[in-house]
Amino acid sequence: MNTYWRFPSTPGCITDIEKLVEYLADKYQISAEKYPNILISLTEAVNNAVIHGNHCDECKCVHVEVEVHPQSLTLTVRDEGCGFDPANVEDPTLPENIAKAGGRGIFLIHQLCDRVRFDANGTTVKMSFDF
Repeated sequence: MNTYWRFPSTPGCITDIEKLVEYLADKYQISAEKYPNILISLTEAVNNAVIHGNHCDECKCVHVEVEVHPQSLTLTVRDEGCGFDPANVEDPTLPENIAKAGGRGIFLIHQLCDRVRFDANGTTVKMSFDF
């Protein structure tokens, strides 16, 4: 089953994302082990879409699709920006990047998801979590 949500490109939408994850956890009995991974990954992806993708332009939206499969949950986040090359994101664990503010969202997403894929020139991230 697929469901879709659309959020305004404002930092305040993160509160709605947290409510969405609570709803999904209740509806699909998401384990206490997976819940924080999903919450952090989705909030990071939406925050990146709002700030870096849509540049906080309230005329643009962040689109979230939820796909539920028998053994997994896939969350797709799409912004309306120009995109980026995920391969060119600096590694935040390198010594020269440790003290830099920001730059950890994509790293966290990769660490917390079972599978991650960027599509559409980086405007879309698909994050999958196995049950």
